[in-house]
Amino acid sequence: MVLQQQITTCFYVDDDSDDRLFFQEAIDAIGENVRLFELGDDMIYMLKNPPPKPAIVFLDLNMPVKNGFEVLEEIRATKEFQDIPIVVYSTASTPDIMRKCLALGANFYVTKATSISELKKAIEHVLAINWQYFTPTINNFVYKPVRA
Repeated sequence: MVLQQQITTCFYVDDDSDDRLFFQEAIDAIGENVRLFELGDDMIYMLKNPPPKPAIVFLDLNMPVKNGFEVLEEIRATKEFQDIPIVVYSTASTPDIMRKCLALGANFYVTKATSISELKKAIEHVLAINWQYFTPTINNFVYKPVRA
């Protein structure tokens, strides 16, 4: 008997089309599904009107109209979205920004990768986390890539 792998659907919102394509390429290499959004409001609309319901949300911070902090706050203010893990995926990497994301309810933080292989490893790491039992703290909140 062959067991089929369950495909995970991820949502990713980023106003930069190159970053969205880069993310799509990494997800495709892993064999998962992703819905890409340019604006936070578009992603929030899809959250409220599934299917699909994402297993995880990746969120850029630096976006026009509604920035990632505002999107994060809106998602966390909605009771039915409390169980969806939110991973901030951003070029911003200061401790203050990371602490703010943690305080607003993000589950994990990944600094934007510079290569497909690096991004693929980061996504695989995030997808391997058992979110039901993971409690983010300042000590385990930030992805630290393993460099060869």
